[in-house]
Amino acid sequence: MELRIFTEPQQGASYDTLRTVAKATEDLGFDAFFRSDHYLSMGDADGLPGPTDAWITLAGLARETERIRLGTLVTAATFRLPGPLAIQVAQVDQMSGGRVEFGLGTGWFAEEHAAYGIPFPADKFARMEEQLAIITGLWATKPGDTFSYDGKHYQLTGSPALPKPVQDPIPVLIGGQGATRTPRLAAQYASEFNMPFSSIEDSTRQFDRVRAAAEAYGRKAGDLVYSNALVVCVGATDAEVARRAAAIGREVDELKTNGLAGSPAEVVDKIGRYAEIGTSRIYLQVLDLSDLDHLELISAQVQSQL
Repeated sequence: MELRIFTEPQQGASYDTLRTVAKATEDLGFDAFFRSDHYLSMGDADGLPGPTDAWITLAGLARETERIRLGTLVTAATFRLPGPLAIQVAQVDQMSGGRVEFGLGTGWFAEEHAAYGIPFPADKFARMEEQLAIITGLWATKPGDTFSYDGKHYQLTGSPALPKPVQDPIPVLIGGQGATRTPRLAAQYASEFNMPFSSIEDSTRQFDRVRAAAEAYGRKAGDLVYSNALVVCVGATDAEVARRAAAIGREVDELKTNGLAGSPAEVVDKIGRYAEIGTSRIYLQVLDLSDLDHLELISAQVQSQL
């Protein structure tokens, strides 16, 4: 089981804070540092000092880390045109020496689009599907060849399809709970399928859909990595768990039901139950980025037991 650190910087984090967490992620032996792709805080958070851009952040971290994988959970297809996005991701892959993973989703938070003047179209899924075809097509085009695409939403003519990423291919992550279209896209494009904030039962059903879609597409179901994203709140004592839950505005019982919370032993046990359904990677949603002791505890007493 791989454990990855997943952050939500729109809730309030500077680049310096993210760099500190990313360096701790690397030093403590976690597999990867991922971040969300949002421009507006959610809930009661004030979002100060303001948003950071996902791919600018990852470009910086590509030069300031050496081992960990870097990616988004997930990039919003509404935020960027597919051609420039392919360039950005390929460049960050070069800057990191081939450590990027590319998660793509439709974009869903209408208020942040309104706040920053970003169009929020009704046909977001169709646009994401075209983006996947274009971005992976650009990366796969051989040097010296050109790439063209004539879609409903995007058209490219004679693109040199440069620059090339280090990895061939860059791992693509697709996730979500859609019963039909999401598994189909995962089967066609993804190296990893992620279920965000979902129970073992819901994850089992969706993983089975993705496995079936992969087989129907002509792939082996085991070709994909199956992962979950879950909020984490671990403490050496009940009081420490309660303190960490309060710091992120959550209740302990709710966190134990919907995430990975409690003592290290409780969390290891629940991770084991996810492993039984085929989960081999978990993104730990860390909401208090100032609490590096939390990461140290997870590394020492949870990760060490997996």
